[in-house]
Amino acid sequence: MEAIEALKRSIRVTGELHSLVKTMKVLAGVNIRQYERAVHAIEAYNHTIEMGLQTALRDLPECLLPPHRAAGRRIGAIVFGSDQGMCGQLNDRVVGYTARAMGKLARHCEQQIFAAVGLRPAAQLADLGHPTDATFPVPASVAAIAATVHDILVMIEDWHLRRGIEFIVLFYCRPVSGVAYRPGGVRLLPVDREWIHSLKARHWPSRTIPQYSMDQARLFQSLIREYLFSALFRALADSLASENASRLVSMQLAERNIETRLTGLTAEFRRSRQDMITSELLDIVAGFEALRETHNEPYQTR
Repeated sequence: MEAIEALKRSIRVTGELHSLVKTMKVLAGVNIRQYERAVHAIEAYNHTIEMGLQTALRDLPECLLPPHRAAGRRIGAIVFGSDQGMCGQLNDRVVGYTARAMGKLARHCEQQIFAAVGLRPAAQLADLGHPTDATFPVPASVAAIAATVHDILVMIEDWHLRRGIEFIVLFYCRPVSGVAYRPGGVRLLPVDREWIHSLKARHWPSRTIPQYSMDQARLFQSLIREYLFSALFRALADSLASENASRLVSMQLAERNIETRLTGLTAEFRRSRQDMITSELLDIVAGFEALRETHNEPYQTR
């Protein structure tokens, strides 16, 4: 009887876990969609920024353009991962890619400085001998991404002013197709000079050329700041979409394993229940036979 009750408890707990995993799977799918929409929105915003830069670059002197390469040899890396678990190998992959890429970009560890978005990549970087200078919490929604981006921009400005870091790379996972993703790196600073020249040479899509009244240098700097915001926002949105895609795959695997376990427990419960019923029936039959034999015995005489 105790074994039957233990199986009932196991089936109940496994069923509750199955419901929880299904809920997490649905939430991951919903989150993927909202972060994909955020990526599409920031792409449209980035296109507007490029058009503004194209306008500002028409008469901008060459001396005000970004340098060909960053001054100094210090490199800053910002790694995007997750705060929570159950997201597969996302943190392992992005941290591993970061370590390999930074090993090629800088020969000595003291030339590198790291920051992380997410507690888990920060811990893994520390295990590899790269403690983070700053760790930011992962935004819980699209609405919270802008605040995190603002905090990162403040840190980048501090790196530039206090430590002279002008070369900054972003490392994060990008969605590929469906629930697949892969890690990659993007240079944030210095701004790609070739990209600037390509914008300057791009054909304007209409006959009317926009006019502006701001100082050229101030306008260009403002648009570059918006470009940095857009790049960081895109990195965060892509990373969050990849995290939820990885979590969706993990939840699908967990759901199949739980269903297999639940099927096994149910079958075991039915067998145990049937064995108990059979045993009780045999006991009843044995008792009945014993009682019948007692009544059929002849009376003994002295």
